[in-house]
Amino acid sequence: MQNFTMDALALLEDYANGRIRMERVFRDHQDFLANDDDWLICRFRFPRAVLLNLCAELGPVLERSTRRNHAIPAHMQVLTTLGILATGSFQRELADRSGISQPSLSNVMPAVLDGIIKMSSRYIKFPYTVGEQANIKRQFAASTGFPNVIGAIDCTHVAIRAPSQNEFVYVNRKNVHSVNVQVISDSNLLLTNLVARWPGSTHDSFILAHSSVGNRLQAGASRDGWLLGDSGYPLRRWLLTPFANPQSAEEALFNSVHVRARSVVERAIGLLKNRWRCLDASGGRLLYQPNKVCRIIMSCGVLHNVALRNGVPLPPGLPPIHHEDPDAQPPPRHEDHQRGARLRQQVMQRL
Repeated sequence: MQNFTMDALALLEDYANGRIRMERVFRDHQDFLANDDDWLICRFRFPRAVLLNLCAELGPVLERSTRRNHAIPAHMQVLTTLGILATGSFQRELADRSGISQPSLSNVMPAVLDGIIKMSSRYIKFPYTVGEQANIKRQFAASTGFPNVIGAIDCTHVAIRAPSQNEFVYVNRKNVHSVNVQVISDSNLLLTNLVARWPGSTHDSFILAHSSVGNRLQAGASRDGWLLGDSGYPLRRWLLTPFANPQSAEEALFNSVHVRARSVVERAIGLLKNRWRCLDASGGRLLYQPNKVCRIIMSCGVLHNVALRNGVPLPPGLPPIHHEDPDAQPPPRHEDHQRGARLRQQVMQRL
């Protein structure tokens, strides 16, 4: 008995000193793709065919990121990450369900997000060319009656855990820590611009003024088209906002048509958050540092457009999400306000 005890102690000492390597235990990965499309859409928001295309596109990037034996298959990395984005579930819960350890999932998720973000230049494109703008103008005019619209703009807040640095700048007007996200959509709810890098206290108009779209439109890229924004934005020759206090039937009609046309971006935001519940408080606020939250938001924007372009429906039974913007205060006036006011009067006469 004494010899057995001494042998056991010696073995433990060898393990502790690294002289004997403990054999790793690998868990079996579930074959999620063996399930039907309804099951896959419910959990990962895409049917099998679209998931296979995503895995094929992201696979080379994910496989190059590790050369270890028993590496997690690329499709498991993609599906497990999509499961987190779709449901807002904790990493440990998704890891247990898929047979991946929570630390392993934490390691692979950034690579999946980065791979999706690299697709953004193909899936999220603002219409700068004459042909692109003409097509979007026709769609807006046909569906809303508002002329020459090249996009509807708004911002939405994604709740986060209080960050460890600069915590106060992430507190929005509802006293919630958040990232403020700029969204521009066309009349089909496709995102044509997504800016996710500003803390919750940042005003919507500031984000637009410091975005590439805002700078290019200010420089003349809008040609004879304009964005539609709410009263949180300044009136510009390329950005039309509603009358703050309509004084005539014509102004009231303008506001009515403007609201109907601009509402597409609110519906786009609602659909984005409905499909990817991690972005809405119903899925729980995101428990990551702001930089990773911004990468998650950008990934969800790309996937939103992938879903729309492939005609993928929402899973049945999801409770609806209604977009609410904490920013309601008017922006500061600008010298371009008068030019925008004259243009608004001209558009009003055409309605």
